[in-house]
Amino acid sequence: MTRKSAPTNAKPAAAKSRTERHAITLEQVSRLAPHQGLADNLVRTFGLESVDYDGIRDATREQLARSAEVFGTSLNEKALQIHLQRIVGSFVGSAHGAAQFYGTKKSAAMDMTSRLLNDDRDEDRDGPSGFESKAERARLFAAEMALQSFALLAAAEGAVAAYAEVTGETWKPYEAPTPPAATVARQSAAVEMAAFGAA
Repeated sequence: MTRKSAPTNAKPAAAKSRTERHAITLEQVSRLAPHQGLADNLVRTFGLESVDYDGIRDATREQLARSAEVFGTSLNEKALQIHLQRIVGSFVGSAHGAAQFYGTKKSAAMDMTSRLLNDDRDEDRDGPSGFESKAERARLFAAEMALQSFALLAAAEGAVAAYAEVTGETWKPYEAPTPPAATVARQSAAVEMAAFGAA
């Protein structure tokens, strides 16, 4: 039996799509989140409650260090390290999400406030007597989100410090190992098997 050539419009089997997650470091969060000077300025300008950065950082560090001690011999050294690695990762991830959210709210407030960027002229006008304008509310909300981001950065910094204290190592975000690339022969075999309706 002669072998028929594949149609010219035949497409190779599509590779499974995977969402790539990039590792988030404390340094990345620090670049996105407000610093102490900005936080102090927002507190003064908007009359908001100040963030006890040192208190949050130290309390988080102490809490994680104490919880590691409580495990005693229930976890071996490697298991404790993996456990703490995941916990610290969630602290850093939370701070990163808050910093990104703050960034979007800051941009929105700037857009509403800027006469050059804002086509809706009503945004620049004062609100009804006794009420804030949309732009004022947006600026206040952005300031509140900045301070929340600053507080979560403090917690993340404390968690990273606790990891170093307990394990003696610097925390690094977990990165999944890269799967080996399929060889040409394996790719070809997968395409041919797909022709039979098998994966």
